[in-house]
Formats: sequence, structure tokens, C-alpha cells
Amino acid sequence: MDREHRTHSAQHSNTPSHPSGTRSEALGSRRAVEMGQRSAMPVTVEVEQYGKEVLDFSSHYGSENSMSYTMWNLAGVPNVYPSSGDFTQTAVFRIYGSWWEQCTSSTPRFRRMPPSFHSQDYLELAFEEPVYPTAVEVLETYHPGAIVKILACSLNPFSQNPPAEVRWEVLWAGKPNKALTTQARQFSPSIKQINFATNLLRLEVNCSLLEYYTELDAVILRGVRERPILALYKIPVIDISDLSDSEEEISDAGGLCCRSGGENRHNLGNGYFDRLPYELIQLIVSHLPVPDLCRLAQSCKLFHKHCCDPLQYIQLSLQPYWAQLTDASLIHLQSRCTLLQRLNMSWTGNRGAVTAAGFCSFMKACGVSLVCLELSCCHFLTEVCLEVIAQTCPCLQELNLASCDRLQPQAFNHIAKLANLRRLVLYRTKVEQSAILSILTFCPELKHLNLGSCVMIEDYDVVASMLSARCRSLRSLDLWRCRNLSERGLAELVSGCRLLEELDLGWCSTLQSSSGCFQHLARSLPRLRKLFLTANRTVCDSDLEELAANCSALEHLDILGTRMVSPASLRKLLKSCPQLKLLDVSFCSQVDSRFVQELSGLFPNVSIKKSFTQ
Repeated sequence: MDREHRTHSAQHSNTPSHPSGTRSEALGSRRAVEMGQRSAMPVTVEVEQYGKEVLDFSSHYGSENSMSYTMWNLAGVPNVYPSSGDFTQTAVFRIYGSWWEQCTSSTPRFRRMPPSFHSQDYLELAFEEPVYPTAVEVLETYHPGAIVKILACSLNPFSQNPPAEVRWEVLWAGKPNKALTTQARQFSPSIKQINFATNLLRLEVNCSLLEYYTELDAVILRGVRERPILALYKIPVIDISDLSDSEEEISDAGGLCCRSGGENRHNLGNGYFDRLPYELIQLIVSHLPVPDLCRLAQSCKLFHKHCCDPLQYIQLSLQPYWAQLTDASLIHLQSRCTLLQRLNMSWTGNRGAVTAAGFCSFMKACGVSLVCLELSCCHFLTEVCLEVIAQTCPCLQELNLASCDRLQPQAFNHIAKLANLRRLVLYRTKVEQSAILSILTFCPELKHLNLGSCVMIEDYDVVASMLSARCRSLRSLDLWRCRNLSERGLAELVSGCRLLEELDLGWCSTLQSSSGCFQHLARSLPRLRKLFLTANRTVCDSDLEELAANCSALEHLDILGTRMVSPASLRKLLKSCPQLKLLDVSFCSQVDSRFVQELSGLFPNVSIKKSFTQ
């Protein structure tokens, strides 16, 4: 059985799928225990609770209208733990490993990303009762090791009276690691104490080191109702929200590089830094993360001049500082970003930290030279924001709105005004057919388009026909879970977009191999490097033979779930495609684990995936 076709309940259930006794041995029963033995805390009662509701997430493997492999599975008691393996009742992110970074559609990394920022995806989970956390336990049931950060929020998402200030505190952070086993585990890192009660946690993950998809089953929050003694005081920290550095605050004699004494003060000035060429100082400070750059600007006039130079802000990623970024931060950055070309605000501004008005003001001041704009998961965006982007960013070539699922459908019509677009990501948005057809009509230079999980588009055959007619330079197209694409639409697409190097048709279940559509695809796309035919049960030997004969540049192939591919055709494909790096044959009923081991020995440069359940 392949992903999502195993027998399971479509609705999330609070009844475990395994005997309660087994899980009780692994987790311990629900309990309220005395905490008096901990000297740092008052005698109180510990509360244990499972997640009540998943509020937000950046991606998931599942669809928008079922429960299989979706983030929503993380709410409630475990369905799978302590079993290990690939189960539909778990939460699974969209990507894993380094494969997606190697693809044509990937984007260059932003400069100045702090080395401590490892997060690629996130989810936010609410619990019933606010507590002062004593432990967080994550039940990982397949390929554990993705979690890199756990945060707590001061906001009670179920309260009618939100606080004036929403704070996030890191409970635990670590580097990406590759677990030694694929087996299930209970991940419970040592967390720090915080001085507020919380019932909202955020998990951030990095799956780049994992061999396959990580699967999460449940999260347990343990905590006490009374404030622990050690958490009464919070040491203030300087962060990106402290960007004020007016000339009046900077002393000629103060700061890191302005120390001198007595009569030599005017002669020495800033010491040897005064003798360095301007370009060399610019190069030195260019290695600083944004908060450090802002702090250094407050040390003396020399560094203020260099740290506020617009040339230092041609590229700006604010994603690592999503928890601190506010409208005030954007105001302080505004004067420095007049030459801004690449901006990443993904994940920022949610729950009122950045407003639509604040964002629009920043765009009007800094958008004229913008070429790349990353805005994934920015829930403050409104139709007005997209209208301002269209009006103020005439040079924009790349726009990422992935998982901006609260934008109303009419907002996407404004994207059609960005005639220079080369890359557009609309994954998990409410874009409708009329808007995407308008975009394709007026943005003929598109090279990369992601329409994965865009469930509001009624007829993908019409979209495919428009792509074929208008976007003949297309290099990558993601149609993940676009269920109404037919053989006719696919035939038009590959006939017109012959430069395609990436094509994701995963879970496009309406395509039938018997029509010859996959063979025609292989013959039409000689440059193909990535092809995902995930969960299409009809893919067969003749399809693979055509790929072997025509697509020698193939690097990534996913045929998970087919029943009609034999070991012989796989062997022929591997011999004919020397660049192949990734081959997913999970749940291919004719391909057993013994044969996968044999192929892995014969083709050691190919990572061959074979999922399992216990």
C-alpha cells in the first residue's frame, strides 16, 4: 500500500490505534505528580497535556482536504507511537534531505544568515491550559532528528484578551543532526525556564540531513501552574528590534574603536581604522549578521557611517528574526534599504507584530530596485499589500507567497502586473483559475512556477494549455496534488514547454499511463532532471523505458506507490541515467527490499528509497 491509501480514519480520532497498555508503558499514564523535590520550584502539581490544535505551519506532505500526512495529525494523543515506520496518521513536512536544494527551482542562499539559524519549516501547536513548562516531549515515529528549535509564546491563542506585547522565548535549540536509527523515539531535550505561562509552542525543523521524511505523532507539554522561582527574572537582551541609532546617541569619543587619551585624542581619532580604505571596512562589516551590524552602528560615527551604508543592505534576510521584527524595526531599516534588491521576510510579522500598513510603507520606500521578495507564511499580507508590491516593485523577478493561505483569492490578480516575473511560488494559497490565467497571460517570462496544493483552481487542463502557449521558457513546474489534470492537459504542457527540467506531478491521480501520456512526456522533455510521479499507481515498465531512452540527464525520480514497475526496468533506467541521485520506489509492490539492496550495491551514487511500516 502507498502513502495515503492505507486504511485509516479520515477524521482525527482521540482513540489510539494501538493497545493503550503498550503506549502506557512507553509514555507513562497521565499524571499529576508532586514537584517538591525540585529545589528550584515551589511545591506544586505538574500538568501533562497533549496538543489541542495545530494553528499554523509552513508545509506538509498531505492534502488540504484530508488527514493523511497532514500537520493536523499532531493534535491529540498519539496514533502510532511507539510503533515505527511510514504511517498516514502522522504529521509529515513536504521535503527532506538536500534534494530540493539541488534542483533548478532552488534559490541562492541569502547573505548574512546567522550561523545559528538552521530552521527550514515550522509548526505551531496550542494546548488547553497555560503552564510554566518543565518539559516538552515530541513523539517521532520515523526518521527522527529534524527538530532544531522549540519556542514558547506568551499569547494564549484561546483568550479573548490578547496581551499588548507578544513574546517568544526559545526553550531549546540545537544543530541539525542525523539520528542513528529510523526507529521511533521520544525526544525530550532539557529546556530552560521562562517567566510566563504558555499554551502555545512552536517547533522548527531542519530535514536536510535526513535520509527520508520525518514523521511526528504527538507533542506533550508538561508544566506547573505556579511560577517557578528561577524564572522570576528575565535578563534583557539586545535584538533586532533595538535599531535606533541617531547621530545624537553616538559619541565621538565612545565606542569600540574610538578610545584615545589626553592630548593625542584628536590625532589618533579612530586609530588604524582611519587609515583603512573605505571599501575594506565595508568588506569587514559585510560579514556581520543584521543585529550585530545595527549594534555596531551605535558604537561611533565611523562605524555608523559604514553600517548604515545602503550597499550593506542590497540583500536582507529578516526571516531569522521573525520573533522580534515589528513595524518599528522596518521604520528604522527603511533609510538603509534604498538599494535593496533581495528581501526575505518569510515567517515574519504574524499576530500583529507587522501590520499591512507598516509593510506597505516599507515597500513604497524600498521596493523600487527589488528583484527578489520572499514572503512565505506572512499572514499579515492583504490585497492592499499585493497591490502595493505590483505598483512599487517594477523590477521584481521572484515572488514567494508559499503558505500565505489567508490571502483572499482576489488579491492574486495584482501579480499579473509584475511583467518581469521569472519565479512565482503560490504553494498552498487560495489563488483561483482566473487569477492564474491572467498571470500567465501578462508574465510570459516565467521560468519557475509552483502551484502545489492550490485547491481553488478548477481546471488544470486550461492552466496547462495557457502555460504551453505563453510560457515556453518554463524550466520548473510544481503541480503537486493538482488532482484534475488530465492526459490532454499534460500532452499540451509538454509539447509547448519543451525546456522543462523539473516537473512534479505527485498525487495527480487523474493521469493514466495507458493513455501514453508519460511516454509522450519522456519523448518531449529531453532536458528533464527531476520527475515526480508520486502515488500514480499506473506508472509501468514502458514509461521507465522511455525515460531511460530519452532523459539521460535525469537526477531525481519518484515513482512511489506504483504496482506495475518491475526490477528489470529499474535496472535499465539506472544504467541509462548516469546522473541519477534520488530514486524513490517506496510501496512499489514488485520491488522488494532485497532487490533495493542489490541495486544500491551496483549503483552506490544513487540514493534509493524504500519506505517501511511495522
